[in-house]
Amino acid sequence: MGLTKTEIFTDEQNRIADLAKAFAHPARVAILQMLISRKACVCGDLVGELHLAQATVSQHLKELKRIGIVQGEITPPRVCYCINPTVWEEAQHAFGALLESFVPASCC
Repeated sequence: MGLTKTEIFTDEQNRIADLAKAFAHPARVAILQMLISRKACVCGDLVGELHLAQATVSQHLKELKRIGIVQGEITPPRVCYCINPTVWEEAQHAFGALLESFVPASCC
């Protein structure tokens, strides 16, 4: 059986790519910004402010939760979401280390 594309990369490379998905769509960036500014949020509020369909916002929240950068607590009839501080710090460290590893040189 052949390797999947992710199997040829390190765990660190795969995690950085996964974390990058959180910032790979403007709607997810907007959701993260709203959660940061409010410290917590309710899904219905996100729908109203983003002017996107409930299903679209739910899909973006599902992806953010899958990555782990957002956590949610079910309080019927709504779900409250917030930033997961542990994963946020992980993303800060991972992207910071990657970006800081570049040392400019004349190449082109």
